[in-house]
Amino acid sequence: MPEIKHTELNAYLKNLKKNTIAPVYLIYGEEFLYKKAFEELLNILVPPPKRNLNYEPIDGTDGNVFDCIEHLNTFSFMSGRKVVALCDSRIFYSKLDKGKLLEKAKAAYDNNELKKAGKSIVNLLSLLNLSLQDIEKENRSENLKLDPAKYSDAKWLDQVIRYCKENNLTVPAGIDHAKALQNTLEKGFPKKNHLIITTDTIDKRRGLFKCIKKEGMVINCAVPMGNRFADKKEQESVLSERMHAILSKSGKKMNPMAFKAIYDMTGFDVRTFSSNLEKLVTYIGEREKISVDDVTAILKKTKQDPIYELTGAISDKDTQGALFYVASLLSDGINPLQILAAMINQVRKILAYKGFTESRYGKSWRAGIDYRQFQSTVMPAILEYDKNFLDQINEWGNLISENNNPTAKTRKKKPDTDLVLAKNPGSPYPVFQIWKASEKFTREELLSALESLSDADLRMKTTGQDARRILEKVILGICKTVNG
Repeated sequence: MPEIKHTELNAYLKNLKKNTIAPVYLIYGEEFLYKKAFEELLNILVPPPKRNLNYEPIDGTDGNVFDCIEHLNTFSFMSGRKVVALCDSRIFYSKLDKGKLLEKAKAAYDNNELKKAGKSIVNLLSLLNLSLQDIEKENRSENLKLDPAKYSDAKWLDQVIRYCKENNLTVPAGIDHAKALQNTLEKGFPKKNHLIITTDTIDKRRGLFKCIKKEGMVINCAVPMGNRFADKKEQESVLSERMHAILSKSGKKMNPMAFKAIYDMTGFDVRTFSSNLEKLVTYIGEREKISVDDVTAILKKTKQDPIYELTGAISDKDTQGALFYVASLLSDGINPLQILAAMINQVRKILAYKGFTESRYGKSWRAGIDYRQFQSTVMPAILEYDKNFLDQINEWGNLISENNNPTAKTRKKKPDTDLVLAKNPGSPYPVFQIWKASEKFTREELLSALESLSDADLRMKTTGQDARRILEKVILGICKTVNG
């Protein structure tokens, strides 16, 4: 059967008849595109109502090829078509792809996906017949045979190795999974069973690829990553298609200059592009068009601050994310007390927001309010609340001064506090974002969090206990209502 581009998939599916369904499909290329193509194909082969009994997904990042073969050769207990999917497979990876595997591991690490990064590393070690100990700092350059300046002292790799050890991720045995699967395809399996393989990397020279192309269908979701004019045009075409899909759902529009501004800021990264566009849809509220000014206001080109990422993860009750950033900050030499102080400040800030919502000024606030409504009804109330709060602090300060020195003249000065809700009244969007996160907490949870943070501060300063364990315990306590 032929190899088709992902842009041809819809036409292929429209003409698909029962007797033309291939026994095996290989979908490869850009991750976002191949997952989208996979879902479209699966919807035809096994509609959602039938998936509980007729669909068996298998995680390809863990190997699991022999599980896949077993399921493929097993007759379904139910009538109709059965689909076995080997998802995100590494079956085409070879020793020549070690640089690519390391880059994927680093990208997963940067996206706070430690489990995914760890799986990439152990799969790489399986290909190279190495162990985790073989890529410790002292052995790394010699065994990986890669640029020492780039990898010999990579802190991110040290953290991924530690994650693998702490979570008992083992290096798979060096077995030729590709050959085993090829033999299964050539031998054949029950006619009503079908296999779908998704992967980002293929090798057209290998026997498995040639076998799949002969026996089944290949769907190419690759996008050229070069800087040639033709490459850039195809990249922009993919992002443009994604843009139209997102905007059509929300009834929004975006002019070409705004599209170019996002593309210039993010480059070709479908996942990041989609996430940023969804942020912009939220940001403009009831307005119809996204402008260049909107893009520059929200998607600033700045290096992310790990402390900010940690406090953001805590606000979202994201246990794994918060633990990740704590480990990252400690490995970079940040003082544990500095990290704890940032956590305390964030909880105090969220508690201050609760003070507003429970006050007479908070009547305009309600859960789920959109940004435009927030700007028009809530933000004015916040500014009035802040003014009243500052006036009250100033009055208390004057009373204290008068009691301490009754003969001195009272001089008004701006109160020094970090509990003002809108420090920059001209930029309400950051306030809106934090406010949405604050909905995840009750006042009781925040007071309990402050108590545990105070206890952690005392233990760090007086007991000599491991600071990382203390911080991790606090995070688990704060996030437990969502993550169990």
